[in-house]
Amino acid sequence: MTYMNIPYGLGERSAVPLCRLLSVWQVQADDTYQVNKGEGFAAPGIFITYEGKGSLTQAGARYELYQDTYFIVQKGIPCSYQCQDNDWKFYFLDFNSLDMIRFLRLSEGETAASEKTAEAVQLCEKLIDNMIVQPLGYAYTANLLLQEMLLLFARERSASEADRHTELDPVLYAMHKNINKPLVIDELVRISGLSRSAFFARFRSATGQSPGAYMVNLKLESAKASLETTSLSVKEIAAGLHFYDEFHFSKLFKKYCGLTPSEYRRQNSVT
Repeated sequence: MTYMNIPYGLGERSAVPLCRLLSVWQVQADDTYQVNKGEGFAAPGIFITYEGKGSLTQAGARYELYQDTYFIVQKGIPCSYQCQDNDWKFYFLDFNSLDMIRFLRLSEGETAASEKTAEAVQLCEKLIDNMIVQPLGYAYTANLLLQEMLLLFARERSASEADRHTELDPVLYAMHKNINKPLVIDELVRISGLSRSAFFARFRSATGQSPGAYMVNLKLESAKASLETTSLSVKEIAAGLHFYDEFHFSKLFKKYCGLTPSEYRRQNSVT
């Protein structure tokens, strides 16, 4: 039976700040490496240490920049940084603003440990290669690679936060990919790996709805797309989405949209 998947749009969420790359450095330092910036950095930046150790002094505080960490600096704060123990390997990238950093809730002015350093190093290498060769659109590529790196760190941080229920990700994916099938709660509980009571509690915490209500709304969004773009009858749409019957579907649809399926089709059909 034919059914329509739901459209996925960013809407207001698309108005997000993005970083623009200014420069990228790869540094392999020994104890002779010491930098003093009496007026601070001219732009915000990020140190990504992949081997050895360095230190940064800023606003009277000293920070260790050791392997598998990153450190985001603000501009205009007097500072100095240097190699420790004769070995410090790092990348430094500076960019136009901290808006994206703050939007992603990344830490500023503190050393942050990361298990994603190897992936970040690969992105830095791609970035440098791109800047050397400068193929068509290289500036776009450079900014995309920078943004991918920041997202890498942000997603790692988000996954460790207590309010981020990552165990529900495969559940939501399964629900969205099976809109045209009956809802089987026991299967969703199994996918989550949680107890039944924990599953219901966390699902409501994450979505504001019960699994049943969430799935019904997905099906109704699919029905809207079918009414707008196909000639399927209301009965066929209800059957394709496994509603109990056409009348049950129509009642739920009117409650959801404020219109009957037929009224909605007359007002929104694009065929």
